Amino acid sequence: MNPSGHKIIIITAPSGAGKTSITRYLLKTFPEHLAFSVSAATRQPRNYEQNGKDYYFISVEEFRAKIQHNEFAEWEMVYEGKYYGTLKSELQRIWDDNKTPLLDIDVKGAIHVQRQYENNCLSIFIQPPSIDELRKRLQSRGTETAETLQARLNKSAYELSFHDQFDLIIINDDLEKACKEAKQNVERFLE
Repeated sequence: MNPSGHKIIIITAPSGAGKTSITRYLLKTFPEHLAFSVSAATRQPRNYEQNGKDYYFISVEEFRAKIQHNEFAEWEMVYEGKYYGTLKSELQRIWDDNKTPLLDIDVKGAIHVQRQYENNCLSIFIQPPSIDELRKRLQSRGTETAETLQARLNKSAYELSFHDQFDLIIINDDLEKACKEAKQNVERFLE
């Protein structure tokens, strides 16, 4: 339950389905209304990533301490030893700026946040047209080994089974069309 009445928007999807592209589009489309909710992560930053902009990169020990102090709206060990989470302080920072947090998070985390903020939440599940298309998208990134690709695909198949638990399902077989559909629904939600 969200006692504050503040709104929140969640974009979730299996890895490679297009949630980050759609999130970026929405942030550009609604800069006066939306702000990106920066997640905390225990993994190492990639070359192009900046602390505090892409993620809050923290140690496993610091992450676990924040769990103990109930500082997360949601958190998951997404891959073995790699934690991700949404800090309550990050949501509050955005609300204090009179904006709506836009979360780009994994499926389990999205379900958890949606349950806490159900009365003022819009949850959007981005679905790939097929697992084969997802495989092609992940391979085209050039960041996966055969093992990590298979692990992501196995996790994606599992995550797809939860698609019906969200307010809206957008099938991303055409990114421009998917972005427009997300925009229309976010517009209605923000009114």
